[in-house]
Amino acid sequence: MDVNAEDYPALDVIAVGAHPDDAEIACGGTLARLVRQGYQVGILDLTDGEPTPYSPGPHVRLEEARRAAETLGVHQRLTLNLPNRRLFDSFEARIALAKEFRKYRPKIVIGFGDKTPLASPDHGQAMQITDAAVFYSRLTKWDEYFQGLPEHTISAQLYFRLAFESSTLNSYSSHFTVDIGETLETKLAAIRCYATQFPPAKEYVFDRIRGAAMTAGAAAGFSAGETFVSPRPLGTQDLMKFVFSR
Repeated sequence: MDVNAEDYPALDVIAVGAHPDDAEIACGGTLARLVRQGYQVGILDLTDGEPTPYSPGPHVRLEEARRAAETLGVHQRLTLNLPNRRLFDSFEARIALAKEFRKYRPKIVIGFGDKTPLASPDHGQAMQITDAAVFYSRLTKWDEYFQGLPEHTISAQLYFRLAFESSTLNSYSSHFTVDIGETLETKLAAIRCYATQFPPAKEYVFDRIRGAAMTAGAAAGFSAGETFVSPRPLGTQDLMKFVFSR
């Protein structure tokens, strides 16, 4: 049955995570800032994150995700229900994500930019799925896979990294930092919504996240920041605005 893209709100930005809490940890401050600036923002989780050690089931994790999205103020929270712990880059996963891009028509997609050593291998697979879905979203002459959804070209793709992972994106030249000084506490509050993932014994995680944000921000002249990578060189037609925008 055909799907009508006009039944879905157009979003300016979609952040893609492998699990609920990935987007909050990686770029929650930026998403909250974008919302305050009047942009339409969404989070898409490829899996529901279950099973997980301290959660009684998907209904709890999804409720945590809903409250986290509400805390950030994002407009859409989507879950694809691909298998946690068994997430693999596949044709079916690529198509499933590309369909969501065609429905919600984002200008920017943000997602993982590398593997995360000693953390979930789902993250590296999420990167590959997202890369392919950005490409699939704009392909013509492939209607049989997209339920009548028209192609959509995503104008820019950016990579994030989890706040407590080492920097692994140095092969790309266009790093930049977003000022989250006013939204750092909102980011942390959103992450705290995941009580099953961050019980009191993991309180140290919040110190790491805060420290990473302060370190990234200080390097760019902010009190706190989140750093992103563009796989293509960034350019401008107005040097002064580009250099001095704050």
